[in-house]
Amino acid sequence: MSDTPTLRIGSLETHVVDRGTGAPVLLLHGSGPGVSAEANWRLTMPALIEAGHRVVAPDLIGFGRTVPPAGHVYDLRSWIDHVVAVMDATGLERTAVVGNSFGGALALRLAIEHPHRIDRLVLMGSAGVRFPLTSGLDAVWGYRPGVQVMRRVLEAFVHDHAMITDDLAQMRYAASVEDGADLRFAAMFPEPRQRWIDALASDDDELRTITAPALIVHGREDRVIPTSTSQTLFELIPDAQLHVFGQCGHWSQIEKAAEFNALLTSFLGPPV
Repeated sequence: MSDTPTLRIGSLETHVVDRGTGAPVLLLHGSGPGVSAEANWRLTMPALIEAGHRVVAPDLIGFGRTVPPAGHVYDLRSWIDHVVAVMDATGLERTAVVGNSFGGALALRLAIEHPHRIDRLVLMGSAGVRFPLTSGLDAVWGYRPGVQVMRRVLEAFVHDHAMITDDLAQMRYAASVEDGADLRFAAMFPEPRQRWIDALASDDDELRTITAPALIVHGREDRVIPTSTSQTLFELIPDAQLHVFGQCGHWSQIEKAAEFNALLTSFLGPPV
C-alpha cells in the first residue's frame, strides 16, 4: 500500500496514511488544534506495523491536509460518511477501529451503524456519551492561535507537563495555522460548546447494540474528557473491558505509549 496517498472522496481530497500489510486497523484521531493522523498516531503506527497490521489513518474533514470547500458544515454525519467513504476507497471491508477522543465518538457510530464492518473497537479517552463540558475541553475547542496558547492547550492533554517542549508547542502552533487551519477549526465547535458534546453522543440503547468486542482506555488524570465517560461506555457495551492508566492525562497513546501499544496489540490479537 502507498505510504501517504491523497484520495479523492467525492470532491474532497483526503490525506490518508496507509502503511503496512496484514489485518487492517483504522485509526481515527482526536479534535485538538493542529492535529493530524500522523501527529496523533506517530507512536502507535510503528507498533501496529511491527505486529503485522496494516494501518489506515485519515486526516478527518477539516483537519491536517483534508481541506473541505468553503462553507462546509461540520457535523457528525459528514464526518461519519467521510470515514465510510475512506474505508470503501481503501478496501476496508471489515476492520478493527481505534478512536481517540472525538475519533472515539466516530468509532462508536461506525460500530452502531456498520456492525458488519467493525470486528474490534478500541476507545481512548473517548467522547460519544453526554457529559458536562470540562474546562480542558473548553480550552481545546476554544483555541485561538498563539504559541503560548498552544502550549497551554497541549498541557491540558498530559499529566506530565515536562513532555510539552518549546519545539512541540511551536510545531503544533505552525500546524494549527497552516493553510487556514485555524479558521476551519474555529468553525467546528463554536460556543456554546456543550451542544457539540451532546451532538457527538450516541444514545444508551444504541450503545447496547454494539456487537464488536471493545477495549476502553482512559487516563485517570484526564482533564479533557472525564474518566466517567469510559465507565459509562464500559457499562453499556456488552463485550467490553476497561483499562485506566494512573499518572496519565488525555494522551494515553503518548504518555503511556509502550504500555498502550502492548495492550492494543494484545487485544487485536495476531493478524490473520
